Amino acid sequence: MPTEQSLTQLQSLLRELCRLPAETEWVEFKNNNGDPEMIGEYISALSNSAALIGKQTGYVVWGVKDDDHQVIGTTFKPSEILHKQQELESWLLQKSNPKIFFQFHEFLSTENLPVVILEIQAATNTPVQFDGTEFIRIGSYKKKLRDFPERERALWRVFDKTPFEKQAAAENCLDEDVLHNLDYPQYFELTNQPFPEGREAILKALEADKLIVKSANGLWSITNLGAILFAKKLKNFQHLGRKAVRLILYKGNSRVITVRELEGSKGYAVGFENLIEYIKTLLPENEEIGKAFRKQVPMFPDLSIRELVANALIHQDFSITGTGPMIEIFDSRMEITNPGVPLVATERFLDAPPQSRNEALASFMRRINICEERGTGIDKVITESELYQLPAPSFELSDQHTRVVLFGYRSFTEMDKEDRIRACYQHCCLRYVNREHMNNTSLRDRLGIDLKNSAMVSRVIRDTLTANLIKAYDSEAGTRAMRYIPHWA
Repeated sequence: MPTEQSLTQLQSLLRELCRLPAETEWVEFKNNNGDPEMIGEYISALSNSAALIGKQTGYVVWGVKDDDHQVIGTTFKPSEILHKQQELESWLLQKSNPKIFFQFHEFLSTENLPVVILEIQAATNTPVQFDGTEFIRIGSYKKKLRDFPERERALWRVFDKTPFEKQAAAENCLDEDVLHNLDYPQYFELTNQPFPEGREAILKALEADKLIVKSANGLWSITNLGAILFAKKLKNFQHLGRKAVRLILYKGNSRVITVRELEGSKGYAVGFENLIEYIKTLLPENEEIGKAFRKQVPMFPDLSIRELVANALIHQDFSITGTGPMIEIFDSRMEITNPGVPLVATERFLDAPPQSRNEALASFMRRINICEERGTGIDKVITESELYQLPAPSFELSDQHTRVVLFGYRSFTEMDKEDRIRACYQHCCLRYVNREHMNNTSLRDRLGIDLKNSAMVSRVIRDTLTANLIKAYDSEAGTRAMRYIPHWA
């Protein structure tokens, strides 16, 4: 059963929906029809139609007459229905693609009549299918999207134009709902603004930064930007709940034994500093890192941790549901994973102009000094790895995720061939973007190798040349004097 507060919100939502005209493309009214196949098709149709007309949510309402929108009550109870030996909601989710957020709300209206509202997230990056077919609303009728190619083209144009940050995380919010769900004191502190007097001034400041938007009905929508940055609890914004950061500490270097697991609850701006401090308390320390440090020091430089965690938050693909940023700490490495593949090839992270799916989010995070200035972050991570003489970080891709791996200190003899080639390539790239060239001497210094063992460095350079990651800048020079640049230069 809903809480008292959520019951009041649901009853208010019901009143708003009942005031709508007789036909609408983002709301469907039913009496008692609970056919699972029909519901699945409506999830697809209303999600796609809501996106097409600029709504963030579609609804199916049971217990309301379709013609005059009078509340009459319903016998439909989705929480008690099993379909093909599965709970109804679970079966519907399994049949939907992509797996958008939707939820049944069962409650009593102000007339004390049972009502059910199915809340459906609008499609974001691609049309929503049910059982392999995409549906759309044409007036008050549910149709197959492929039969209306002009609607399909218009829908794809919407996906191209509406960034994640501008979409609504919550709609029809009262003033007190906004202030209850967003940590507005932290907003003023992080943006170095004086705290204003009065509710109206607070809301006006949040609106100016597009964290909230005034709706036509006089109520507020909290944008995804506002929620993902300043939510007191991300789980209060249902389709953002899985975007909270997960932090996992393992025993050893495998995922067999979990020592501790923490799932963040706050928005990224509100919780970032505490997250970084907590990561640092979990990291082991090194007795010695290279020849430059001979004391108890953290395993990884603070700057590298901050920049890579911030990058994971900023550059994730929010259209991938059911997963969020994850930080995993092992005895000798740390892995930072985010949903989505980068817009820039991993081998060009050092030199290519940065591109972000979430430009408003990235801009705000830079504004409050959570990440470095544009285009310098990965350069600084590589520089710190070289300064601390750590193995070069690894940038890895899977089908839907990007992972960065930071390694604890290893001597040159402990590095494998892949570690050495990666260090050589990244060193060459870093020198190149700094308007310098790599040579045997610079790489020897990077790897902490004595002059008498420079032949080992020459072997690393040969291996990297063979891997086609670098090339000679002056091929006619002698081996010791030869300079190198990245293969793409």
